[in-house]
Amino acid sequence: MEDVFVGRIMSSPVTTVAADANAKAVAKRMLDENISSVVVAGADGELSGILTSTDFVEIAAEGGDTTGLSVSEFMTTELITVTANDAVETAASLMLDHGVHHLPVVDETEGVVGMLTTTDITAYVSGIEESAAPILG
Repeated sequence: MEDVFVGRIMSSPVTTVAADANAKAVAKRMLDENISSVVVAGADGELSGILTSTDFVEIAAEGGDTTGLSVSEFMTTELITVTANDAVETAASLMLDHGVHHLPVVDETEGVVGMLTTTDITAYVSGIEESAAPILG
C-alpha cells in the first residue's frame, strides 16, 4: 500500500458548505446525498473546517436541537489534511494517530480537491476500489 497515493483512492468532488449554513439543512443534505462529511469553506474557497456525521452524534447527545444554528458552531476547525501525492499508508497513519475518519485532500493552488475516508481505504484494501467514487465514508 506504500506505493499507492491518496489521489488514486480519494473521493471527489467534495460537498462544500459555508460556515454560516444552517446546521439542520446541512444534516438533511448529508442524508439526502448519503455522505458522512462536508467541507466548510469561506467565501474565498479557503478551507475553514469539516462537519461530519460524528459531529451530529455529539450534537444529539447534548440535546440535539440545531434549529437556527450554523455549521460554524459544530464544525471541526483543527484539521489534519493530506495532499493527493501523499502515500495512503501515511494518510492511514494520520487517521489512526488523530482518531479521525475523514481527511480533506488539499492542493496548494486548487484548495480542497477531495476527501479521503476510512471507507475509501477499506474499499481499496478489499479490492473493490472504484475510480472517482462518490463520498461514502
